[in-house]
Amino acid sequence: MARRTGLRLLAGPPDRDVRWVAVSELEDPTPFLEGGELVLTTGMRLTHDFAGYVGRLMARGVAGLGVAVGLTHDEVPPALVEAAGAAGLPLLEVPRETPFIAVTKVVSELLAAEQYEEVTRAFAAQGRLTRAALHPDGTHAVIDRLAKELGGWAALFDDAGEPLHATRGAKVRTVAAEIRRLRGGRGPAAARKDGEAERAPATLALAWPGENVVVQPVGGGPRPRGFFAVGTARAFTPVSHTVVNAAGSLLTLALEQGRAHLEGERRVRDAVLRLLLSERPSALPEARTVLGPLGPALPGEPFVVLAVGEESLEPLEPLAFTARLPTPDDRRGTSKGDGPGRAPAGGLRVSDEGQDAASGPDDRRDTSRGERPVVGESGGRDVAASGRRDVPGVRASVGQRAAGAGRHPGSGEGRRDGSGARSLPSEERRDASVRGGGERAAVSGRGSGGGVVVVLVEEGSEGEVVRAAGGGVGIGGPCSYRELRAGVEQARQAYEHAGGQVLRFGELAGQGLMALVEPEAAGAFAAALLAPLAAYGSRADLVESLRAYLESNGHWDAAAQRLGVHRHTLRYRMRRVAELLGRDLDDPGVRAELWFALQAAGGRSSNGAAHP
Repeated sequence: MARRTGLRLLAGPPDRDVRWVAVSELEDPTPFLEGGELVLTTGMRLTHDFAGYVGRLMARGVAGLGVAVGLTHDEVPPALVEAAGAAGLPLLEVPRETPFIAVTKVVSELLAAEQYEEVTRAFAAQGRLTRAALHPDGTHAVIDRLAKELGGWAALFDDAGEPLHATRGAKVRTVAAEIRRLRGGRGPAAARKDGEAERAPATLALAWPGENVVVQPVGGGPRPRGFFAVGTARAFTPVSHTVVNAAGSLLTLALEQGRAHLEGERRVRDAVLRLLLSERPSALPEARTVLGPLGPALPGEPFVVLAVGEESLEPLEPLAFTARLPTPDDRRGTSKGDGPGRAPAGGLRVSDEGQDAASGPDDRRDTSRGERPVVGESGGRDVAASGRRDVPGVRASVGQRAAGAGRHPGSGEGRRDGSGARSLPSEERRDASVRGGGERAAVSGRGSGGGVVVVLVEEGSEGEVVRAAGGGVGIGGPCSYRELRAGVEQARQAYEHAGGQVLRFGELAGQGLMALVEPEAAGAFAAALLAPLAAYGSRADLVESLRAYLESNGHWDAAAQRLGVHRHTLRYRMRRVAELLGRDLDDPGVRAELWFALQAAGGRSSNGAAHP
């Protein structure tokens, strides 16, 4: 700048960066300066206290002082030269023929050229980083290139702060500690336990003697997929920040593309699970063939099924075969909400020739004629359980009975057999029998606040999975691939009742039948079945009479004594109950359903004991 404008350096260093030019004749111009300016003056008021004037400029951080000669002063005052030299302030002599505006224009042109050069360098660096990202080891190549572009070091970390790749001289341990601090000292498991949404931390700038470091999160979602850090001996310039941001974008893109590939592998494993649940004779060898290139392989028999939350999927994938339980939306490919083919809450789905068939209000039959599927039909197969060791049969029975309980015979609801269960028309019975054979079955995945993932491990090897899950885990009993549907449902039900802990299905089953059924489904079933009794206008309490009768195992004298009534009165009440419900109270299955409904409805027994 001095050479182009003809200015002569009288004192101070010649290598100060000038960010702008300011003209001032004030004795103290510092209130109107930002720092980095070249101050130009004619020295109109510079007649004394030169040291104080220079000190004020130095304190403000100006880049230099230019004094015009030939106006107020024929030459720059020697005392000013001496003060500037002592303070280290660049002092320039401005010739009479050089106008201040000419100096301002030159500085403006130089700043524009410098900014253009910075933009050009940034674009060139972005191009080199992009080419590096195209390498097979794209993320590592970007980190290496970034370190070369900035003349420092760079490192890549996973979402927990563990280093994945670093160049020579990288402050890996220091940065890892800062990342953990940035994340609040929370590991992935802790972050999952409290259910809080984890937000991506902002960019972190660190500085040590001779070291400047920038740490940025990587990833396109609210939760960072990782972090990268870069350190240099010099302070970061706008160009440096541009290069760092470009590297962050490329790393994010590379990681998200990798996750897209990972998602493809997950969908393959999900399809393998559905294949195994179909119970086709060739399902197991086909599944092993498909999983061969992917891994992990399916475990040998006997194995154990574990159910965890979907947030635990990623840490468990390297340990064992994992797959997400199919949901109704997964199978239908439609938006949320009930519609044709939707599964009953929490139950098993069985479908015929690729079409979902489930009991409940969405069944594709003419529900206005009461043609509903039946569970426990005396002459047919159980549609949900198909005669296998399936817990869902209990759940499906509850849902189906809730839809059709409390109907009177001959009301267009379909006929009942001797057990009190409604029979299907012959054509519908054949259709149910085919579906009961398990042409294609899947388990509806419902977890606490998200999807459910099942993990298959050999019996006795579940400890490592439990430790890695870091949250609630449901564990089914040992099973074979022929019993996979039952094992999956056991694990899922145990997970739903785990409450963030580890729960085995055997422990859940020991809590009684009520523990195996969702409270909502049980309550709906009870309300529908007992509604005719609750609505009966007689003064007699038919519900409590029924409870006493069932608690006494059908013994009239014992039940009547509990109620404090004559046994003939009780007999009359029970006949009324049978008429209102349209059920045969001598049938053990009907008694079991009524007892379950009373338990679900709550209240107290006839002898004062509380019911759950």
